[in-house]
Amino acid sequence: MAAIITEQFRKHNAEQFFESFSEAAKSTYYLFLGKSSPYTETNDGAGNTDTNPPAPNDDVVVPYYNWDAMLASKIVSTSNVSYVVPRRNWTNSTAYDMYEHDISSSNTTNVSSKANLYDGTYYFMTTDYKVYKILDNNNGAVYSGVEPTATSTTPFFLGGYYLQYLYTLTTSDVQTFLTNDFLPVKVDSTVSGAATDGKVHVVRSIAGSGYTNGTYYTPIKGDGASGVVKIIIASGAIAAFGSSSSTSTEVFNGGTGYTYGTINLTDVYSDSALSTSTTVGAGTGGSISIVVAPKGGSGFNAIEELGGHYVMITTKFEQADGDDVTVANDFRQVGILKDPYNYGTATICTATTRRQTYAVKLASAPSTSYTIDEKITQATSGAVGKVVEFDSSNNIIYYNQERFVGYGTATNGSYTAFTGTDTITGDTSTGAGTPSSTASETITLTGGNTIAFTSGYALPEMDPDSGKLLYVENRRPISRASDQSEDIKIVVEF
Repeated sequence: MAAIITEQFRKHNAEQFFESFSEAAKSTYYLFLGKSSPYTETNDGAGNTDTNPPAPNDDVVVPYYNWDAMLASKIVSTSNVSYVVPRRNWTNSTAYDMYEHDISSSNTTNVSSKANLYDGTYYFMTTDYKVYKILDNNNGAVYSGVEPTATSTTPFFLGGYYLQYLYTLTTSDVQTFLTNDFLPVKVDSTVSGAATDGKVHVVRSIAGSGYTNGTYYTPIKGDGASGVVKIIIASGAIAAFGSSSSTSTEVFNGGTGYTYGTINLTDVYSDSALSTSTTVGAGTGGSISIVVAPKGGSGFNAIEELGGHYVMITTKFEQADGDDVTVANDFRQVGILKDPYNYGTATICTATTRRQTYAVKLASAPSTSYTIDEKITQATSGAVGKVVEFDSSNNIIYYNQERFVGYGTATNGSYTAFTGTDTITGDTSTGAGTPSSTASETITLTGGNTIAFTSGYALPEMDPDSGKLLYVENRRPISRASDQSEDIKIVVEF
C-alpha cells in the first residue's frame, strides 16, 4: 500500500508544537545543559571520546542517564520560539528556483533539481533582512541586477525575476533566531491582508512554431473566475512570460479562486474584454499553463508558503542566571524537557532556572580543595560521585552520580546516595571533608540565589525522570565562564 507523510501533516505537527508554548493550557519547556564528565569508551561506547561524542540512543532507559548527568536548565519563554526555514541568501548572478505548485526535477525552472518544492531555493533573504519569494525565475536564468528593497504587497520584476515581498526581519528576529543555516519565518499582516485567494500571477509557455504573430487574449478556464492571459506571438512562436508588455506573455487579470486552470489556444480573442474571437493560426507544439498560487494567495501565509515545518527554540545561559547554572565546568549535552516537576512533588516547574546537581555542605574547609570532574567517595556509605563544582567560599561540593562504575556506582555496580557525616574524599586532589551535621541551614550564594541544606545535603531542584525528555544532543565539551554567555539554539524538524 502506497502512502506519504504530507507537507500539511508536517506543518500541522510543527504548529501544534509551536502553539503549545503560548496557548492557555500551555506546556512548560526547559532547555537543559548536562554532562560535565568526559565521554569515555568504557562508559559511553567503543570509540567515543570528547572529540568523538556518541550518537544519542533512543530507548527506554537512556533518559535516566541524561537526568543523572544533568547540570541545570532554563525555561523557554514564548518570545524565544519561532518557525524557521533553511536560510537562502540573495547573491547577484545566481540562479534560483521558482515557486511551482507541480514541481518536477525535469523542469528547466527547477535549478536545484529538487523533487520537493520545500527543499528548493525559491526564496531568498537580502542583506537588509527582507525576504522574497520567487514567482518566476526567467526559465532558470541567473538573477542579474540590483538587490531588491521594495516592500510592495504586489509582485514586481527585478533582475529578470518576478518577486513577491513577504516580510522583513526585525533586529530582535536577527539576534534571536537568525543562524548560518536557518532564518525565522513569519507573516506580515499587511502583505497577508493584500493577498487574493486563487489569484494567478504566473504562466509558463512552450513556444511551439507556425503561429500567427500578434497579441491575443484568452480566459483561464477552471474553478476560479475572471482570469485572463495576454499572449504574445512573435516569429511564429509563443513568447515566454516576462516583464515586457509588448514582447512577453503575461497574466492580464489574475482573477480569483483558482485551484486549477487551463489555457485553450483555440479559445482566443483580439481584445481583453474577450468579445471578439479570433485564431492564433495553425501552429503546433505550443502551450500555456498556469502556476497555481498557495491557499489564500501569494504572500498570505509565508510560514506555509516557505515550508515552515521547522521550529527553533533558543535560550541564553548567562551570568545573570546566578548560581543555579554553574560556570565552573563545561557541558556536553543540551536537550529539551517538557513539564518537569519540582523535586519531590507533582507540581510542574515554573522557575526561570533550575539547578540539577546534588550538593553537600562541609562542616569546615577540606584539607585540600576538590577539583572538578574528580571522583569522590564516602568510605562508610560506599557512595561514589563526580565533582561538578567546588565552592571554596562556602565549602559546598556540587556533584552528580551517573550510573557508571566510578562515576556514581561502586565497582560491583551498586548505587548509594551520599549521606551522614562520614568523610568525603577526592580521588585526585586527596581533599577530605566532613559533611555538616546542622539540621537546617540556608546559604546565600555569590550570585544571590540561596540553597537550603538538611543535615548537610541539598537535593536537585527538579524531580529526576519527571516530565518528558523530548530532545537530547551530544556535543564536544563547551567551556563556561562567568564573563561569557552561551546562546543555545535547537531546531526541531517535523
